[in-house]
Amino acid sequence: MKAVGFFQLFRYATCLEVLMMVLGLGCAALHGITLPIMCVVFGQMTDSFVLSGQQLNLTGLGNFSTNLSSGCVAIPGIDIEASMSQHAYYFVALGAAVLLLGTFQVTLFLLTATRQTKRIREKYFHAVLHQPMAWFDTHPIGELNTRLTDDINTINDGLGDKICIFVQFFCTFLAGFIIGFIYGWKLTLVIMSVSPLLAASAAVWSKILATLTSKELSAYAKAGAVAEEILVAIRTVVAFNGQQKAAEKYEKNLITAKDFGVKKAVTTNVSMGLTQFFIFGAYALAFWYGTKLTVDDPVNYSIGKVIIVFFSVMIGAFSLGQGAPNLESVAKARGAAYSIYNTIDMPRPIDSSSEEGYKPDSVRGDIEFRNVHFSYPSRKDVKILQGMSLKVPHGKTIALVGASGCGKSTTIQLLQRFYDPEAGEVTLDGRDIRSLNVRWLRENMGIVSQEPVLFGTTIAENIRYGREDATDQDIDRAVREANAYEFISKLPDGLNTMVGERGAQLSGGQKQRIAIARALVKNPKILLLDEATSALDTQSEAIVQAALDKARAGRTTIVIAHRLSTIRTADVIAGFKDGEVVEQGTHGELMSKKGVYHSLVMQQTAGRSADDEAADENVSEGESLDDLSDAEHSDDLMDVTTANGGFARSSLRRSISLRSKRSRSSSKSKSKRTNKAEKEEESVPDVPFSRILALNKSEWPYLLVGTLASFVGGGVYPAVAILFAKIIGVFSEPDPEVKRQKALMFSLLFLLVGAVAFLTFFFQGYMFGKSGEILTMRLRSQAFKAILRQDISWFDDHNNAVGVLTTKLATDASLVKGAAGSRLGLATNTICALVIAMIVAFFHSWQLTLMILACTPILTGANFIQMRAMAGHTSKDQSALEMSGRISTETVENFKTVVSLTKEDVFFRKFNDSLNKPYRSALCKAPIYGITFALAQAIPYFVNAAVFRFGSWLIAHCHTQFENVFLVFSVIVFAAMSIGQSSSFAPDFAKAKAAAGRILALLEKTPEIDIYSEAGDKPINFKGDIEFRDVHFFYPTRPNIKILQGLNVSVTQGQTLALVGGSGCGKSTSIQLLERFYNPAGGQVFADGMDTRGLNLAWLRSQLGLVSQEPILFDCTITENIQYGDNSRVVSQEEVVEAAISANIHNFISDLPEKYNTRVGDKGTQLSGGQKQRIAIARALVRKPKVLLLDEATSALDTESEKIVQKALDEARKGRTCIVIAHRLTTVQNADIIAVIQNGQVVEQGMHSELMAKHGAYYALVNAQVSH
Repeated sequence: MKAVGFFQLFRYATCLEVLMMVLGLGCAALHGITLPIMCVVFGQMTDSFVLSGQQLNLTGLGNFSTNLSSGCVAIPGIDIEASMSQHAYYFVALGAAVLLLGTFQVTLFLLTATRQTKRIREKYFHAVLHQPMAWFDTHPIGELNTRLTDDINTINDGLGDKICIFVQFFCTFLAGFIIGFIYGWKLTLVIMSVSPLLAASAAVWSKILATLTSKELSAYAKAGAVAEEILVAIRTVVAFNGQQKAAEKYEKNLITAKDFGVKKAVTTNVSMGLTQFFIFGAYALAFWYGTKLTVDDPVNYSIGKVIIVFFSVMIGAFSLGQGAPNLESVAKARGAAYSIYNTIDMPRPIDSSSEEGYKPDSVRGDIEFRNVHFSYPSRKDVKILQGMSLKVPHGKTIALVGASGCGKSTTIQLLQRFYDPEAGEVTLDGRDIRSLNVRWLRENMGIVSQEPVLFGTTIAENIRYGREDATDQDIDRAVREANAYEFISKLPDGLNTMVGERGAQLSGGQKQRIAIARALVKNPKILLLDEATSALDTQSEAIVQAALDKARAGRTTIVIAHRLSTIRTADVIAGFKDGEVVEQGTHGELMSKKGVYHSLVMQQTAGRSADDEAADENVSEGESLDDLSDAEHSDDLMDVTTANGGFARSSLRRSISLRSKRSRSSSKSKSKRTNKAEKEEESVPDVPFSRILALNKSEWPYLLVGTLASFVGGGVYPAVAILFAKIIGVFSEPDPEVKRQKALMFSLLFLLVGAVAFLTFFFQGYMFGKSGEILTMRLRSQAFKAILRQDISWFDDHNNAVGVLTTKLATDASLVKGAAGSRLGLATNTICALVIAMIVAFFHSWQLTLMILACTPILTGANFIQMRAMAGHTSKDQSALEMSGRISTETVENFKTVVSLTKEDVFFRKFNDSLNKPYRSALCKAPIYGITFALAQAIPYFVNAAVFRFGSWLIAHCHTQFENVFLVFSVIVFAAMSIGQSSSFAPDFAKAKAAAGRILALLEKTPEIDIYSEAGDKPINFKGDIEFRDVHFFYPTRPNIKILQGLNVSVTQGQTLALVGGSGCGKSTSIQLLERFYNPAGGQVFADGMDTRGLNLAWLRSQLGLVSQEPILFDCTITENIQYGDNSRVVSQEEVVEAAISANIHNFISDLPEKYNTRVGDKGTQLSGGQKQRIAIARALVRKPKVLLLDEATSALDTESEKIVQKALDEARKGRTCIVIAHRLTTVQNADIIAVIQNGQVVEQGMHSELMAKHGAYYALVNAQVSH
């Protein structure tokens, strides 16, 4: 992985910031030294305690009897209270130092990091805005947004307090070892001999954990992929009753994930147990060797020194381990900075922000392309333009025509200097455009593209993006010229209407006209129209076309269009082929040449003779006037058109790609808009702990053993504490021999405790791991079944998008296991440790115990505050940065528009303004965060001071003995440590609880249309008469848009019914109602005279064979895909072949190397559209359906494939009831009944010939298609 150098990371810091960081590091280093110094104070204090004990023993031997009678004896020569007070003051001083240093170190670093991050964000966004187009071709948009958010946040982490905290830990490590060597080098070396073991075990453990986690994830990934494949194709699964099959396939893949999970749980706990064992071993060794030294060499080694050495070295070793993760975040930041800094430093050959280049005073508008060669930088091998030459005289309109990919749009992009040609030149008024100022050049061109992009502000603002200083009169003029005045004046807010994200509130034609107004408001000399009307329906097209004809007057215009009817009036038509202009002339001249243009025209008019065409022209012209008035009326129906404009299927192939784009952006906007709503929905019912445990009921033996193990484990730390105090007590023993024996005994006991700890960890891990993984697996498969059970309207809700559901399956189920078994173990462990500690402590000295208990809330409070500060620190910034994220997304996604409008600076300013708020709040938060950090670090020092000062008072007044003071202190401290440690390993319980709530809610949700229910009739002989009676319907996710408004239509057995009409009129909806994906809001759907709601759901669906517009195949063999057609039984290979023959695809399959066992790839990607479509037909035929439903089954195909598939469909229709939906009317001419649907009602029905004679709606539709 490439990364920038460590100091490179800080390249955007100012001198002041560097100074602040150096100061911060100084504070951190000093802060680091305080902990080892505390060990020294602690050791010296222990010495004075032990001394008091020894004096007591010595004096107590002689006159023991008098001692008891006279009560408390003051010990001569030692004023324990005085020496203790002194030590207490040391503690307080250290605490104060920590408070001060900690605050400064964190605050200074956070302040500098915030300032640098803001600078980097601005620089990066500025750099992105001024990159050449070629750069965007190779960098996906999603990636840029992650860079702006995640990557820069990563850099922020690396620049922030992580470095100073690492320095702090590193200094602790150094100071610890230095102090160890000063106070006792022999003991230090002995303790160091254990540390490699500790370090090695930790390293091995993390390594194993990482590999197992990744393996577990990849094992689940398979199951996840199965789930995703099925959820994406949910309509297909539902239509073919594939729920059972899907659930089985998913379960099969879950088992491997379970086994890995168990392995992972066991290894983690074994390695944790080993670590514990090594630590206790180190204790044993240190104290055994320490007593040996105090006996052999009492001058240099007192108990205090042993303790100083032991704790300094241990703390030093541990702090090295704690510091390491902080380095990791710096390393991550260096990696993230690499690509960001690279982008900032990239040279920009075409830079719109530069002032270079000539700016002529006036433009005539003569454009010439001379021998231009070009290929896109992202696809060097594909030559787009190969010596293209073209002259556009000023004031003339020139139209570029040719097949897709011949270089028409490319020429326009070269003219705007999105790219520079590889050879040849483009000139404007005789000057090479490379010599002109980029910004000036683009300001003099108006462009209207195929997909007009509007920004999420008002209509007026959108038009003003064309020219910033436009007055209201200018806007008014532009709006009138663009034919948009009528519909805008009818809107309630007029020009101040918000258009929604990407203009989603307006219909296609309205957006297009606003885009034209935006282009005209600059009053450009050159107008570029790139397929400006292709995405519109016939009516809007006529209006927009009229607007464009107005706009072209007196300007140099370059038009690109696929629909040739729109360019007959051009002054020159240039035909492109293979990247060259092969012919030029007017419509008439080129028609007589019979070249490229002629063949294109012929293809579009489907080869009808010329006089027909002329006759048609008159018709369509006559029509267009009516259309105009119609369309202006249709603006009153604006909500309806918008709804359809937003969701309709416009020309198909393109709309699919657009839909994916649109859904991407709209899902973003939705997620923001519905954030509030989601918060309300997410309030899952609170699940009691007993309920979660009940999920795990069947694994009770595992849970029982695990709980017992954790009960024993709870006793480990109190035992350690008692041993620790006893060992210190040994040192006040005057007799060296007794000292030695006792030390050996206690050391061996330490080892024993270590072994017990190891065993309890192992049992806990295995038992809870096993029960948890079994639970996870059970929940996953149940949740998946529950998801498959839901009705389609549930899937329409974007809270249940496929991604959301797959994450739910992956994470929620595995979170719950943390709430069941291991939670039980943790609770037992904690309670046991606490109870033992309390009993022991109260038994030995109740006064001191109460004192310590009074301090605990302060200790825990400090830690809690720090955790809260950390969490609050991140979440607030996120929401504030979302705003700038939205601006950057909108800008980058619509980059071409921003650039062609030369509005980079406007968006850059907007972006910077949006950063100000989070920036200011981050500056305010730095000190708060610093203080909370320091508090959490400093409070333990103050508590120690209080405890030992009080302890010394108790000893001096003979309320207790020094050994008991240590015992109470260590029992409670160790118990707290154990609880802290185990709770840090505990999975986040709140999350687990929420996840359990979500899963239980899902398992209990019974849908209105329930596939798992056995209710309903299953008639024996079903004929296949279908009737819709007065059906009303709206989609549950968009209740204000009525789709069907009283639909009446019927078809009897063996007939073919064709449904035709504009997009969004409710054709596909009616088929979905028949399949009972939804229930109608009013009216009924009958099958053989019975209401479909009364029929058994699975039976009803098994009678229908569905072939949809975009057939979805599963990633398995062709045979399996065809067999999927009937999931109620095993389909034999003969039947598969038979279905393939009727679907006209048997020959194709037989030619494949693996024949029927060929895998079709994910979603069928290995096959072409026509092949997929025919397999889908075979799949529908295998179930021998009584009713065949064809939803635009051929629309996405090219002419060749269409013919073949059409033939297969005509075969399949024989003897069955058939409902066909098609846009291409040629495919439905031979239907028995054709029903025309408009606004959710049937407006006319009959045979093709009858309807043509009526000259009604059907006739208009046929004509609209033929004339284009």
